[in-house]
Amino acid sequence: MGRFWTLAFSSILLCFCVISDGRTSTDVEDTQTFIVRVQNDLKPSVFSDVEKWYSSTLRSLTSNPLESTKSKSTHRERDFVHVYRTLFHGFSAILTTQQAMELAKRPEVLGVIPDRVHQIQTTRSPQFLGLAGRNPTGLLAESDSGSNVVIGVFDTGICPERLSFNDGGLGPVPTRWKGECSDGEKFMKTSCNKKVIGARCFTDGYEASMGAMNTTIDVKSPRDTDGHGTHTASTAAGREVANASLFGYAKGVATGIAPKARIAVYKICWQRGCLDSDILVGFDKAVEDSVDIISLSLGGGGGVPYNMDPISIGSFGAMQRGIFVSASAGNGGPSKMSVTNVAPWITTVGASTIDRKFPADILLEDGTVITGVSLYNGKPLPAKTYFPLIYAGNASSRGENSSKISPAAICMPGSLDQKLVRGKIVVCDRGGVPRLAKGAAVKESGGVGVIVENVFPLGEGLISDPHLIPGLAVTESAGNKLRAYLTTSKNPRATIVFRGTQIGVKPAPVVASFSSRGPSSQSSYVLKPDLIAPGVDILAAWPDNVAPSEQSSDVRRSDFNILSGTSMSCPHVSGLAALLKGAHPDWSPAMIRSALMTTAYMHDVNGNPLLDEKNYNASNVWGTGAGHVDPEKALDPGLVYDLTVDDYLNFLCASGYSQEDIRSIAHKSVTCSSNKHKPWELNYPAIAVAFDMSSRRSRFQVVVNRTATNVGDGASSYSVTVTPPRGAKVTVDPPKMEFKQKGQKHSYVVRISGEKRPPGDDNTESGKLTWTDGKRQVTSPIVVVWQDII
Repeated sequence: MGRFWTLAFSSILLCFCVISDGRTSTDVEDTQTFIVRVQNDLKPSVFSDVEKWYSSTLRSLTSNPLESTKSKSTHRERDFVHVYRTLFHGFSAILTTQQAMELAKRPEVLGVIPDRVHQIQTTRSPQFLGLAGRNPTGLLAESDSGSNVVIGVFDTGICPERLSFNDGGLGPVPTRWKGECSDGEKFMKTSCNKKVIGARCFTDGYEASMGAMNTTIDVKSPRDTDGHGTHTASTAAGREVANASLFGYAKGVATGIAPKARIAVYKICWQRGCLDSDILVGFDKAVEDSVDIISLSLGGGGGVPYNMDPISIGSFGAMQRGIFVSASAGNGGPSKMSVTNVAPWITTVGASTIDRKFPADILLEDGTVITGVSLYNGKPLPAKTYFPLIYAGNASSRGENSSKISPAAICMPGSLDQKLVRGKIVVCDRGGVPRLAKGAAVKESGGVGVIVENVFPLGEGLISDPHLIPGLAVTESAGNKLRAYLTTSKNPRATIVFRGTQIGVKPAPVVASFSSRGPSSQSSYVLKPDLIAPGVDILAAWPDNVAPSEQSSDVRRSDFNILSGTSMSCPHVSGLAALLKGAHPDWSPAMIRSALMTTAYMHDVNGNPLLDEKNYNASNVWGTGAGHVDPEKALDPGLVYDLTVDDYLNFLCASGYSQEDIRSIAHKSVTCSSNKHKPWELNYPAIAVAFDMSSRRSRFQVVVNRTATNVGDGASSYSVTVTPPRGAKVTVDPPKMEFKQKGQKHSYVVRISGEKRPPGDDNTESGKLTWTDGKRQVTSPIVVVWQDII
């Protein structure tokens, strides 16, 4: 995986990672932005500053990029897109592929990575997590609600005027804070306060790849003109706000997970996405500013090696400095191996439901009732009046049939025949265009209502939306029932009734169908996602200049909005990490993650196994990770599994990364030749191993070592119980650990053996290992993958 492999991979990425900005290849000589990591200690003494050295290096290349860039680019007047000085040493610049390859051959260059674009992916959830109450106890009390902790939110900015960000009753800003509040369009330095203590924005990487910014949509300041950043920031650390709701839905007292934690805003996402080069400089500045937590609600590298993923590289540098990084698992579920942000030093968060829904019913004229969900708040359809029902694929303006792939079937704007749609309720297939855009297309064509039906493989998972016309979402099975009615009825008619907010829904929690699943494409020995947290129908703050539907035709405005995604589950864990850091300032990022994982649960509120929203069958470990977060238990986990930088370096060596690759990630030299570690030896809170079924051995065995640290007060005695994965035998030695004091460490050995793969189609079996002192349960999932390695 050396530097030349890196460039070979880069040339492949160029095919699908560069977003055209309207410039022709002749204009820019087939250029794009590359991120270049440099070994700064090789700087010749003749240069007083690394930036001058970098400039000289670029000028020495064939076809000087500094001259060609300045002459042909309308928005670059400097040598570099960014210069990185803190956790990443190097720069980003606009180069041709030839220039990038030439750079990669230089001895001081550790790696050259093409800039990629990423996409961004609560009145009830704190209460559902056991954190609500006017007189805080437990974790909230122990941490003073996170008052001395700074959460860096990497997103689309913030709307600081929202009540969720008021600083009433907060003490002084932590003295270690070194950040700043950058002013700009519609954002002043005075926009910050003792709650929002810092705000920065980064545009250079975006404009280098996308061209000049569309200032009618994006604002060059920390001001949020999208809504996503305001929502995630208030989910993690919003203050208490009474009478919060979206048009009366989810009404109650809104609060973030760590309501006194300080927020530092790093705006790295714009209308067309988030560029690696800007994300990386965000990491650089967040470390300089002294944040404690980084919350990253955007898709990252899933199929990209760690040394090729700037998010992995930036988060490694943050981890080295004691900063906890949580990131979204992605919204690619229920597909296997869709999980992103998979580096073992990142806490990867999947999404779950809570016990709240917003039901709406389709009443068919034959008396059948089909229930879905909706946040529609407008004028209801006339009572006891049924309207003609039509499938959108049969209402194409282009005369197409009802093919699943037709633009009309997915209600693409402009695809519907007004004569066929007018006065009817239209059934649209989910996918292809945003769900709310489907309703807008139906409305524009004269329809009176919209039904968005899940299609394979979306299954039974639903997301509530504030439709512009009477509308709702229904599951795949409900959609099939609806289609059968459309096919068999000579005159299909229906109406829609909205039922408001329903609390106490069961089962809950359930793994969200959209939540990305493991295993990680980079290592089957690291369980990803790590855990799950609330991410469906989450109410949080919203800007005053953005419609809740995000449709240009929507004139409605609200102080709060309800969104779903792993973008919503990530800030829940960011807030929990802030609370744990406030209660235990000496805990490392690995200790915080361990406390969350080993205390997570795998059952719903009724004590039954967690289900998968895709089909409401039992979930598996690739959807749940270690399980659903349990904040109060995480406060006092008893034992934790800590990890050092050297532990991660040993893991990288054992995973086949070259010394050059590792140096590009860790900015540290390492010798792998004598390294005898195995990738499953990483002291992770979960154990994952693989048996190679292509070998002719009659019996398989893997030996795993783990080291537990006592974080409880005083002496304690722990004994182990094991639930082995199906088809495997598990032994633990020793079966008992005695701790005499806090901070003491003990190691144990786990032997996992198997003789043959269990029957069935699944190649993954899971069990668990639990240490208990009679009060605490410290649980690690055990995952066995039976695979054919060719």
